[in-house]
Amino acid sequence: MKNIKLIIPKKNEYFYKEKIENDAKTMSYNAGYDVTYNGYNYDNGCIKFNRENWTNLLKNDNRYFAYVKDCEINEYVGYVNYQYNEKENIYECGVLIEYKYRSRGYAKDALKLLIREANKNGIKYLYDNFEKEREHTLELFLSLGFEVVKEIKWKKFRKFVDGVIVRINTNMEEVWK
Repeated sequence: MKNIKLIIPKKNEYFYKEKIENDAKTMSYNAGYDVTYNGYNYDNGCIKFNRENWTNLLKNDNRYFAYVKDCEINEYVGYVNYQYNEKENIYECGVLIEYKYRSRGYAKDALKLLIREANKNGIKYLYDNFEKEREHTLELFLSLGFEVVKEIKWKKFRKFVDGVIVRINTNMEEVWK
């Protein structure tokens, strides 16, 4: 595992989240979806930072958010999160690695740390969803022990795309040893 750790940011440390969510290269995977949350840019996937949402994110017990820090270079390289989806009655997770740090193993190690945090916090399963054509993402999740639980379709740039919903039992430590 890389020499990384998860850092729960303080209220005044929003700068990094704001920076990477406004970077079109980092957020390109997020473009073209028919979503309705404030600040979302349909064309490039960027998300305009909202201080009120940031404060709510840090105070909510049904959410976890942490920056991923590479201790060797003393830099943030991305973030991980999970949050409770009340409608679906599940915890959804995510990992976002800044574009310039991708393909260096950060996502896998950061997801391992996130899964451990979810387990410590009593969350049994984490879910995520993404397009099937994101083959590297699917390989990453499967390599950690996630399983495909459902195939779905949704619209991206007004066309239907195939997607998957994946799930992991957070008590998967023995698989990684």
